Amino acid sequence: MLDEIYNKSLDNDITPDIALELVNSTNQFELFDTADNLRKNIVGDTVTYVVNKAIDITDQCMIGCKFCSFRNHENYEMTQDEILDSIKQAKSVGATEICLFGGITKDMDINYYCDLIKTIKDNYDICLHALSPSEVYQTALNSGISTMDALKLLKDAGMDTMTGASAEILVDSIREQICPKKLSTNEWSKVIKEAHQLGIPTTSTIMYGSIESWEDRIKHMFILKEIQEETHGFTEFVPLTFLGANNELGKITNEASGIEDLKLHAISRIIFGEVLPNIQVSWVKLGLKMTQVALSCGANDIGGTMIEDKISTAAGANYGDYLPVEKIKQLILDIGRIPQQRSTKYELL
Repeated sequence: MLDEIYNKSLDNDITPDIALELVNSTNQFELFDTADNLRKNIVGDTVTYVVNKAIDITDQCMIGCKFCSFRNHENYEMTQDEILDSIKQAKSVGATEICLFGGITKDMDINYYCDLIKTIKDNYDICLHALSPSEVYQTALNSGISTMDALKLLKDAGMDTMTGASAEILVDSIREQICPKKLSTNEWSKVIKEAHQLGIPTTSTIMYGSIESWEDRIKHMFILKEIQEETHGFTEFVPLTFLGANNELGKITNEASGIEDLKLHAISRIIFGEVLPNIQVSWVKLGLKMTQVALSCGANDIGGTMIEDKISTAAGANYGDYLPVEKIKQLILDIGRIPQQRSTKYELL
């Protein structure tokens, strides 16, 4: 059966029913092996990584997601000078990407973000991987403009790429329970498609392991696949396992098991096939040993050095918030793969 699945994936013939059957009834190690063989066929033995830093502008936020451990954790907001100093430090260790995001407040309108982005670009030649559909949506509301106009202004200011965060689970019945004040599935998809239409590439993500079912997870991935088939604007897919420490949602639900983590990476490789070839492992959330296993279950990218990830550590990530390049390379070499630095847009460096 799995030989047939391998061929169906390459032919883009996997359906939601087939995907659900695979995660529910297939021998899990055969599933992992099938995903790994697809990975070899589609992207080879290279494991890519980016040298980057995450800058969380503020932990003040009006959205109030139930899975968030970061909101008002320290009650801070960075000044432009502090942000520039942080980028200077990242540049000194070879960073090519700054991930710029954070909480959302009513004061964060289009002028706030455009001024910040222009200031960064005036001072540093670095790829700005910034904001999320949720931030763009709320910025447009705060500014009384459309999301398309907000994206045009952000791009003109110097935003190079956009994150695919705030997707969580793209099933509104789940969103109503875990992030009721956040934009809807259709609104998230609209902002993503507009970004792609304007030539702004984005990542795609899923936050899994809280109250959603496997049916919900698979529905989410097929929504992303349909968008990718239409726009070809996603650079990668990033599974993000839910971390339940210090948040409301963690008090009422368990986190995903290790097997679920690996199944999610494997089934995403099978679902996306060649349509979305880059599957990333979040080492911050899974840890280094599980990251090595996930890289043997269909994934081909290890994300970035990060240097700082306050959001994950606030939610209980115990694996550090900085992974030097030499450690990334060794982690990859230890599983018999080839490390390769990349840009945000997956250009090999």
